[in-house]
Amino acid sequence: MLRYTLMRLGIFVGCLVVVWGLVYSGIAPRGLGDSNYMWVVLLSLVISAPISFVVLRGERDRASAQVVARVDRAKANLERNRNQEDAAVDEASHGTRTQAS
Repeated sequence: MLRYTLMRLGIFVGCLVVVWGLVYSGIAPRGLGDSNYMWVVLLSLVISAPISFVVLRGERDRASAQVVARVDRAKANLERNRNQEDAAVDEASHGTRTQAS
């Protein structure tokens, strides 16, 4: 998961450098007034999103499989704890019935 995040960040930074170069060389339009930095960042985000979607498909699938495995493990742990609690409640209720009889 960390690897995917770092790779996505790397693509964004690469796009940021390219867009910054294009804007400051005059090839791409500058933002209005003081919004130039925001323009460069937003344009970089818009460009890097589809690139990372296509390029990082395999890495995203691996990260997704890791997340699914963690969720399944957490669900199994919760179910195990729930079963232990049910068993404890059943044992306690049988014990009080036996004493009451």
